[in-house]
Amino acid sequence: MTQGHRWVDAEPEIPFDYDVVYEDSGIIVIDKPHFLATTPRGMWYRQTALIRLRERFNEPDIVPAHRLDRATAGIVVFTRKPRLRKTYQMLFQRHMVAKTYECLAPAAPIARPRYGTISRLDPPAVFPLLRRSRIVKRRGILQAYEEPGEVNAETVVRLGDVDGCGAERSAYADRREAQSRWKEHAEDYAAACSDVQAKPAGFHDSNYRAEGRSVIGRQPSDRGFRQRVANARSSRPTRCRRYILEPRTGKTHQLRVHMNALGLPITGDELYPSIKYPDYDDFTAPLQLVARSLAFIDPITDEPRRFVSRVSLG
Repeated sequence: MTQGHRWVDAEPEIPFDYDVVYEDSGIIVIDKPHFLATTPRGMWYRQTALIRLRERFNEPDIVPAHRLDRATAGIVVFTRKPRLRKTYQMLFQRHMVAKTYECLAPAAPIARPRYGTISRLDPPAVFPLLRRSRIVKRRGILQAYEEPGEVNAETVVRLGDVDGCGAERSAYADRREAQSRWKEHAEDYAAACSDVQAKPAGFHDSNYRAEGRSVIGRQPSDRGFRQRVANARSSRPTRCRRYILEPRTGKTHQLRVHMNALGLPITGDELYPSIKYPDYDDFTAPLQLVARSLAFIDPITDEPRRFVSRVSLG
């Protein structure tokens, strides 16, 4: 017997619908759009993928095998029969599903996270990298956060094509990206100092690392220098690029937390680094994150399955 949900008297109409990418007698796989919740929660009931599916197929036993955040688009698997739900859920719980996400985030040097570790998988290139940390999500608190302790979240981050927040550009190779770090830093700081006759006393090029934003060695003696750097960066058009994210675990908001901790918050994120409160019917700035593909061995038929989202970013 399926679990009942309380009825919501009024809720905004979500002007986007899912696509069914696969179905058989046991499962339905959909390509979920941004803004459409997977299951009823809070003010959302009929404007959810689950209720829309049940009404479309007239099958009240349909349930999700896993979930995506309302803000995240992409592939979601539903089961048609209650007895199959646990079978498919176990694939996700036992990490037997290969998941690939794609996002848009700043094209910038990575920052050093406060907690956890970063491991370069192809040194000396910065990417791909493995991000490991402990992530905690408390009930009633919107944001998840990292803290010291046993690692429970792992994500591989790879580079995609450089993207101008919507316009495709040519891809940069990992090694070229690493080699260009110092040049990018030199240009940023030179621009920040363009309004003065010379660099502030105490500024030395050798004080800046190629792979991060922080300063090592001597600090600039001009206290306004850092602010001018920030102002110079913020006044420039934001450059974005595509990142390929491969979660090895499934903690709540894991990808968003890990990217934010790297100083690369996902474009359109309303929770990280700070909470924003747009209107519920504002669909103008979706989170630029999509569950691009899911692959697994079907536990019923033993056949390989792979499903790919066609939701576009930017």
